[in-house]
Amino acid sequence: MLVNLNNTIVNDIKSVNSKFFHIGVLGCQNFQGSGIKITAPAESPNTDGIHLERNSGVTITNSEIATGDDCVSVGQGNSHVTLNGIRCGPGHGIRRYLSCLQSLMLVNLNNTIVNDIKSVNSKFFHIGVLGCQNFQGSGIKITAPAESPNTDGIHLERNSGVTITNSEIATGDDCVSVGQGNSHVTLNGIRCGPGHGISLGRYKNEMDVQGLIVQDCSLTDTDNGLRIKTWANSPTSSVCANMTFENIVMNNVANPIIIDQTYCPYANCGTSASSKVKISDIHFRNITGTSKTPVAVNLECSQGIPCEKVSLQDVDLKFTGQNSTFATCLNVKAQYSGTQNPPPCQ
Repeated sequence: MLVNLNNTIVNDIKSVNSKFFHIGVLGCQNFQGSGIKITAPAESPNTDGIHLERNSGVTITNSEIATGDDCVSVGQGNSHVTLNGIRCGPGHGIRRYLSCLQSLMLVNLNNTIVNDIKSVNSKFFHIGVLGCQNFQGSGIKITAPAESPNTDGIHLERNSGVTITNSEIATGDDCVSVGQGNSHVTLNGIRCGPGHGISLGRYKNEMDVQGLIVQDCSLTDTDNGLRIKTWANSPTSSVCANMTFENIVMNNVANPIIIDQTYCPYANCGTSASSKVKISDIHFRNITGTSKTPVAVNLECSQGIPCEKVSLQDVDLKFTGQNSTFATCLNVKAQYSGTQNPPPCQ
């Protein structure tokens, strides 16, 4: 147990069959650990590999953790935590707290970096990032069967300043789901598929979402491509604005570009009221590839609050079946430039 230490380096140590947490780092400043090897039976309870609490400045790299509980458990009061090159398993994954089914849950953290981790066959969302400031993730690999429900790859909610790059996500739900209350989010170099694509919005009473950039990504065999969705009967007003999707390649994707303001995940959502979510300043640029549905662009906006400043530039999506792709539009006057396949809505 390392408590209230400053500028500490721990390298090349081994812990075997601890009766409780193997290593605890509590109240430390500028802790570095590398080459740590932890081993315990998969059925041993409460044998977390490394537990972090109330630290500032923790870096753990190039370590192997096989245990009966969390490989790394990130407790309360941590900031500036970097986990890089952790080989985890068996165990319960890397978690922010223990009550969830997610493989990794990061909550209310500041200036966090997560690199080169892998999550396989989570029972729910693989990775959740909630209420964080300045989160960076790279080299993340997520795998689950295409038919596994609610296994979102990465779920974002109430964050400011999120960057996720150079990652592979194959799952049964959204590769990345951008929930309420996010701002300044960048997704770059994401390889998505199978799954439900990159999705924004879902629930009633959601907070504003502003400042999303999705660029240099590819989607393969997904049920949707780039999707913005809001409830038809959302009871409160909110904003979805300032979003750019550019340099995206679609490979046999259903519904490559979709704005759906009549979203209802059930047989009946109880009302025909218009969505009160204001969608504006949405830009699709250089979106190319193939669509496995004839409708390649579907812009279905709210009757009560039509979409504004939606633009499509250099969109070229070919149907994998016979004939050509086409676009449908409702309650929106989109702006078009460059190549347009399917042709613009009239």
